[in-house]
Amino acid sequence: MLPTLATLLRRPELALTLVSDIDALPVGALDRGVQWAHSTDLADPTPFLVDDQVLLTTGTQFGDSPTDADAYVARLVDRGVVGLGFGTEVVRNGTPAALIDACRRHGLPLFEVPYRVPFIAIARVTADLIAADAYARHSWALDAQRAISLAALRPDGLRAALAELARALGQGVALFDASGAVDRVFPADAIEPTALRGVRQDATLLLTRGTRASATSTAGDDTLTLHTLGRRGRLRGVLAVGGGTSLDQSAREVVASVVGLASLALEQNHELDASRSRLRTGVLRLLLGGEVELVSTAGTELWGGMPTGDVRTAVIAVDTDRRGALEELLESETRRTPSSLFFGAVDGELLAVATAAALPLLRRLAATFDARIGLSAPGALDELARSRAQARRALAAASVIEGSGGSVVDFETVAAGGVLASLGATDAAEIARAGLAPLALHDAENGTALIATLRAWLENDAQFDAAAQALGVHRHTVRNRIAVAERVLGRDLSTFPARAELWAALVASS
Repeated sequence: MLPTLATLLRRPELALTLVSDIDALPVGALDRGVQWAHSTDLADPTPFLVDDQVLLTTGTQFGDSPTDADAYVARLVDRGVVGLGFGTEVVRNGTPAALIDACRRHGLPLFEVPYRVPFIAIARVTADLIAADAYARHSWALDAQRAISLAALRPDGLRAALAELARALGQGVALFDASGAVDRVFPADAIEPTALRGVRQDATLLLTRGTRASATSTAGDDTLTLHTLGRRGRLRGVLAVGGGTSLDQSAREVVASVVGLASLALEQNHELDASRSRLRTGVLRLLLGGEVELVSTAGTELWGGMPTGDVRTAVIAVDTDRRGALEELLESETRRTPSSLFFGAVDGELLAVATAAALPLLRRLAATFDARIGLSAPGALDELARSRAQARRALAAASVIEGSGGSVVDFETVAAGGVLASLGATDAAEIARAGLAPLALHDAENGTALIATLRAWLENDAQFDAAAQALGVHRHTVRNRIAVAERVLGRDLSTFPARAELWAALVASS
């Protein structure tokens, strides 16, 4: 720590005497760190000072008016001066009463420097103490980094390194995984559970942004600094370190080294995950081929379990730059609950097999990563091929919903709408729009409402009176518009097949 005014007052060779009433000073006034000691008799030295300096003066700048001393001290306090030293027996035999009163009013510690002690001696002692502190902090940083490096060589290197960081700093350290979930905390009780939830929200926000960043987060009475781990677009987690902005430069350097070490360790874990991903793809191909018994055995041995019973298949679509982070989260969750969730990529398509217990996670994924997810109906593992087709149909329906980012669509919902309701999710939509183009062109050029009239007419079972009432026009108007539509399309709409085809086109194009 930097030397304080209390430290200087205790140095016997300086023989400094505190003039201020210690009980009248602000709390901690003597314990502020001193950045330097400077001497000047300028009436206003503040333009040449920095914060946290001790100022030394012989008082030649003071006039006979008490106002001079009061304004002088007020300027010093506003500039952040730690204390004022008055050299006695140079110009005056003692410290002026006006200066003592001014320092008392403004809460600035005032001390006397005897004539035999030159100001340069105080500056030299201050410089030596600052240098000793810098050397001690540098040595501490080297020792801490050495201990952390040795800890990183242990079997669970990342855990050991973070524990050593917490010990060196005397602060809590928490690691959050790629999903924002708490991975580990050192010491285990360093952060209260209620406060940890707030830190987790801030960590999740940083991860969602997908860029390397640092931020501060409040945990109860403590402030923590959050550091993302990994590279842009491939964040592996967040490291939260207690102490916040109170950490000095040496401590911040140690934290920076651990951030780099943790990023490397998590990146290496990612390489292992990539191998697991290829293994997952193979397992899914086996499932699609009906090898359920083999997959169940292998899944239990490799991952500790597999989803069983009635499961749903999910097909997940997400932007390319966010897919990596989403897969990181899935990997983390499947390690945590292998019997509820399994995922992999087949032919570039991201598939997940989930029990009912994992459905809330999938919905949270959709919201967090702005993903679209199609869910199949419940089925057994040996029906994966059929379930995959259902999930694809649900995903296609999700893709045509306006503003459907972050949506989850169930196949049951799509099926409840019937066959026609799913036409908009297929290539039939383009065919339908092309078939209706002559009507749209006629409406645009002539100001007619043929398409709207046809829709109302078909919705009302081709009844002219009902359609006219729905449109608010005369039935003869509806009849005339239908006749015009027949001519424009070159079709006879008196037959059921023609009406059915036209209705399918209207549904598919909407």
